[in-house]
This record gives sequence, structure tokens and C-alpha cells, in this order.
Amino acid sequence: MPSFYEFFAGGGMAREGLGPEWTCVFANDIDEKKAASYAANWGAEHLKIEDVGKLSIDDLPGEATLAWASFPCQDLSLAGAGAGLDGDRSGTFWPFWRLMRQLGQDRRSPSMIVLENVCGALTSHGGKDFAAIGNVVADEKYRFGAVVIDAVRFLPQSRPRLFVVCVRRNVIIREELVLEQPDPVWHPLHLRNAYEKLSPHAKASWVWWRLPSPPIRTLRLTDLIEEEPQGVEWHSAEETRYLLSLMSPINRKKVEAAKKIGIRMVGGVYKRTRRDEKGMRIQRAEVRFDDVAGCLRTPVGGSSRQTILIVEGKNVRSRLLSPREAARLMGLPEGYRLPEKYNEAYHLSGDGVAAPVVRFLAASILDPLQMASKRREEQAA
Repeated sequence: MPSFYEFFAGGGMAREGLGPEWTCVFANDIDEKKAASYAANWGAEHLKIEDVGKLSIDDLPGEATLAWASFPCQDLSLAGAGAGLDGDRSGTFWPFWRLMRQLGQDRRSPSMIVLENVCGALTSHGGKDFAAIGNVVADEKYRFGAVVIDAVRFLPQSRPRLFVVCVRRNVIIREELVLEQPDPVWHPLHLRNAYEKLSPHAKASWVWWRLPSPPIRTLRLTDLIEEEPQGVEWHSAEETRYLLSLMSPINRKKVEAAKKIGIRMVGGVYKRTRRDEKGMRIQRAEVRFDDVAGCLRTPVGGSSRQTILIVEGKNVRSRLLSPREAARLMGLPEGYRLPEKYNEAYHLSGDGVAAPVVRFLAASILDPLQMASKRREEQAA
């Protein structure tokens, strides 16, 4: 059975996505609250709560098939301050990679490494951060390629993310796993542009990964919404009127149109700071009625919490998205244990990786690669 290390593990959503066919032999996160959720759902036997920069390869048992790293995105995201890989949070990539390099020196390199982050990692510092990642990956004798997968293909949540899949050079990559040219579905323009900015050294190790078409999604946002939610309460009529008052004319027209449809409509609402016609910064509420939630985020200030708007004819209600609804939007099972406090539960979901996306990536690339690696090892023995 293939094994893996789970870095920046959060609540173990990568573990959920990889499934029972993969065995976790080490998990790490610095956040004690997230680690408590990890332990509640997966046990604490292989969990180490520590700054990744303080870990050594002595903490990592054996030789894992895979190292998964969903390293922090804040300094790479559009909402961040632009620090990139020099930032305190996203910069934790470097101590993680130090461990990968030292494992190589110890002849224990994982056969595969997956790096997951926001798509801003492609454009951060004009593409220099992505190019820096490409250089160090190639230096450690890995072939690598990247894909952008939006969770909306599997779940009713808009959540595009970058996945860099790295494979040790001695692992056989079957022809059906690669393309000669990029596929615009999985290799959008900003990824292709980032590839062009790689060094010749990194380009020589590049792979255009082939992914199949995902199944047609049938799950809708309205299917996940509870009438009697746990952890949140419905807003008062006055609170809902205030929310509507924050909408621009365009967004208010969306609500009026939803009233006329005659069926229950569920909209996702985020509060954002926008400039008005006079250039003044004001708070706006923006709604979407495409039966897809906006991208979940970590709750830094009240504006980051997603609100839902239920429209049934002339009746309009609103409330915060519940913790369980947020977990469903990440593809977590109903039995997944969430923190009792709202902010902690929402933060756990908003900072995670969508489990069905991980499963799709595993089934399409990681599982076939590990089988090839296993056969090679058996032949060598």
C-alpha cells in the first residue's frame, strides 16, 4: 500500500481525498486548533504539531511514496500583500523543501511530491516565484508539471487551485499520462505563461500532465443548504434589509429577477470593499444565483464569511453559511467532526483543499505513477 507524508495538513482534507488506499505515516501542522480536528478525525498517532522549519528528517519515517504539501497561500494570493515566497507564511515552502532535499541526501526521496496552492503562485513577483520552485524541483532530479483544477467541476463551489505534480526521475511515466502540448482545460493561459518564464534547466524537466474529463457535476448549492442549520441563526428581517441595501443596482436586479422565477433560489453573498462613482471606498454586498458558492476563505474580519440568500417569491431570508454546509462544499463526509466554534470550523474549511479534487488527481496521475514505481521496485528486488 502506498504511503504519504502530509505537510500543512490542516484537517486532513488531502488525506480524505487520497482515500483508504493510501497510508499516512506522518502529518504535520503548526496550528493547534487545526491539529485538534485532524486528531479527532484521523487520530494523532502520526501527527506532529510543530513549525515545519523545526522538523528534521528524523521525524519522517521510512521512505514515503508521496509527500503532499498544501503550503500557505496568503502571501501568494491576490488578497495578500505580495510578499510571495519571501513572506512569513508562503515562505514556509523553503523549510519544507529543505526536508525534501535532505531526504534525497539520505536516499529516501519520495517517489512523488505534490505542491498545492492558489493560482496566484503562477504570477507572484512576475512569475519569478514559480520559476524558483521549478528550479529547485529540477535540482532534486524530479520531473514536474502543473495543472489548474477548479473544484466547481466536482462541487458547487468556485475554487480554482494550482497543483504541481513532481515525479522522481527513476519512476516510469506511462505515455498515456502525458501530452505533447498543453490542454487549455487544465493548462490555462496564466499557467502556460508561467511555463514560458521557467529557466531552461526547469523546462528540461517539465511534463504536460494529461487529465481526463471529469464526470458531469449534478450536486447544486441548494442541495447542501439546511433549513435548520447548526451553529448559525437566520437573520432578522431588518438584518436582511440592511444586507440588500449594500447591493449595487446590478446586484439588486439579480435579487428581483430571482423573486420572479417562482422557485426556491439560493444565492451566495460576499461583502467587499468597492469604489463608488465618486471614487470613495464603500462596502458592497455581491450576490450570485448560479447555484454555485463563491470560494470559501479563512474568516479574517466579518467580510470574509460567506452569507447565503434564500429567495422564494417575495420572501427573502439570509444568514451565514453554516459550518456543516462549508464542510460539504469541500467534499467532506457528513461524519467528519468539525470544531464547535464557528470561526474555527469555517477557517478549517476555508483553508483546506477540496477532497474530490485530490481524489481526481490521485486517480488520474498519482495512482498510476505509484503502480509504475512499485513494479520497478519489485523488478529491482
